[in-house]
Amino acid sequence: MLPLLTRVVAKQNRDGFAILYVSPLKALINDQHRRLESLCDACDIGLYKWHGDVSADAKARARKNPSGIVLITPESLEALLVRRGREIRFLFSALEAVVIDELHAFIGTERGMQLQSILNRIEVECGRERIDRIGLSATLGDMRLAAEALRPGEGHSVFLVNGNDEGNGLKLQIRGYLANEERPKDTDEPVENDAEGTESHGVPYRVADDLFRFLRGKRNLLFAGSRASVELYADRLRTMCEDGNRPNEFFPHHGSLSRAEREDIEIRLRDDPRPTTAVATTTLELGIDIGDVESVAQIGPGFAVSSLRQRLGRSGRRAGNPAIMRLFVIERGPGRGQHPLDRLNLGLIQSIAMIECLKDGWCEPPDISGLHLSTLLHQILALILQKSGIRPQAAYRTLCERGPFRTVDKTLFADLLRCMASSENKLIEQSPDGLLMIGETGEKITETHEFYPVFATEREYRIMHEARVLGNYPLDSAIKNGETLIFAGRRWLVLTVDDATRVISVRPNKGGKPPRFSGNGGSVHDYIVNKMREILSTEDAYPYIDLVAGELLTSARQVFRELELHQRRIIPYGDGVIAFPWVGTRKLTTLALAFQSREFKTTPLAFAIELQECDVDGVARYAKAFAEGDIPSTHALMSGVSKPNVAKFDGFLSWDLMTLVTVRERLEIDQIPAVAVRLRHLDVERAGTSH
Repeated sequence: MLPLLTRVVAKQNRDGFAILYVSPLKALINDQHRRLESLCDACDIGLYKWHGDVSADAKARARKNPSGIVLITPESLEALLVRRGREIRFLFSALEAVVIDELHAFIGTERGMQLQSILNRIEVECGRERIDRIGLSATLGDMRLAAEALRPGEGHSVFLVNGNDEGNGLKLQIRGYLANEERPKDTDEPVENDAEGTESHGVPYRVADDLFRFLRGKRNLLFAGSRASVELYADRLRTMCEDGNRPNEFFPHHGSLSRAEREDIEIRLRDDPRPTTAVATTTLELGIDIGDVESVAQIGPGFAVSSLRQRLGRSGRRAGNPAIMRLFVIERGPGRGQHPLDRLNLGLIQSIAMIECLKDGWCEPPDISGLHLSTLLHQILALILQKSGIRPQAAYRTLCERGPFRTVDKTLFADLLRCMASSENKLIEQSPDGLLMIGETGEKITETHEFYPVFATEREYRIMHEARVLGNYPLDSAIKNGETLIFAGRRWLVLTVDDATRVISVRPNKGGKPPRFSGNGGSVHDYIVNKMREILSTEDAYPYIDLVAGELLTSARQVFRELELHQRRIIPYGDGVIAFPWVGTRKLTTLALAFQSREFKTTPLAFAIELQECDVDGVARYAKAFAEGDIPSTHALMSGVSKPNVAKFDGFLSWDLMTLVTVRERLEIDQIPAVAVRLRHLDVERAGTSH
């Protein structure tokens, strides 16, 4: 900000905002405002917060005399363009630069495409060829792809500045636990006297004891996963404080809590000397100022190395203090009839793989190859509102030719317009003189504040067996009739998926004991999965894992050899087989759909696919056919697949458009032959030929 402030002071320009700072979080804006306030006062530069919690009067004052720096979210910026379209040139024509904080949080997402489109619309409206854009991030896997995301089509011209801060050192530990291990009898830590067995409040005793021992009396972040897990761990640790007659030090922090509740925890961490641990989801990953925390803890491996790096960076900020991170990994432990995936202790193996990636300096590259038709649909509506009507050709030039939706050609754009104008949707209509206007349904959607965000809340479907609701299931990927899913520790055959009512009808399905580590959750990159196989197939030691984790690693490697997974990737199990292609989530999902299209009964699991009522040779034959290019057509692959309305406006897309989005963004059909090659027996590979 200092060089930008220097530019503003030198020009003494007061006709419009000079710096546009865009942040993914309101809390980050409040934090940055607090940091910049005194500096801007000293320089006589205006400073304005602009988000949903800022009063209308404050925004009106900023609009009347725009100058200096405005700190804003993408959604508030969208609302400003839509509702004050005629003021855009007055507000932004004098912009020196746009600063995009936490750039990695936008890349490859609907929200990132929206922001790229908004910035382009500002340049077009202001008659500016380009306004400087500055992206900031501590977590980028591929700087050149990030540059392309910052300036679509011109990434080669973006200047890259890599930080050289080596930090204060790093302390890492992975601690292993058995979920069914009894609590030690000789511990001095407080416990509930009326509770016996292996866990209390849903948290294994040893995990709770160690969390309490490591975190009590200090300032920490504990990333516990889902909101339900956050509440579970926060409640357990609070109870342990109360049982020991100590003040509570453990507080939940997640998006369902009120803003006041979250801010109380943030302020306590930043300004209060009392020991405090925030038990959080992903809400404290980004750069909200919470001061210096002594350590970061995490339950399980998570799904992304970039996320791990971001979390790690929250500690060790003071000179001489190393960053400290502990991963607490819970495995089921030996048991009768245990599923092979549980015997491989894949939670631990994934944790080690991610730490190794972190040490190597690797993290996930951004994905910028999608069509993002849901967001394009939204931007068409927003542009019509901003301009009070626009011709199709002008909309295409602004959003696609010059804007970020460059993978959408004119034919596809026309198909999308026809879909939006259809009698089922009525989002837009065309006036006699050719202008695109908002339609009947479009008016209802665009008249509320809910229109401005393009990201969707988690889409959950009810799972029903006959008339009984079994629970809610997050549907964020393609699911097909005839597929087997794991829920509540049982196998269920999917009978129908009703996208309109969000209901999945199931019946019990036969099969062996399902794995605990079934894989419902985030997407894991190919690189991490390859690293996992490497860890299982070698004897390398990892000095940062504790004794229990070391024993679990040894056991997993023994099972890996016992199952002959060092020599083959299809093994018999029950009345079928388990296939281990050792690829990431998207490729694994695609391969599962390919087998389903050949009438196999499949259950996609974490890092493997279970196929029922078949044998190794039969699966190998089909894998050979896939490897030789005999793969299902897109129509066959997608036939019977639910309409996975992941993005907010996916529900308005026709089946053909939704299929196109699913194939392009959520599957990797062109990789089926390469993945199938990996499934074949490894005799050739052992002889030295790489697959």
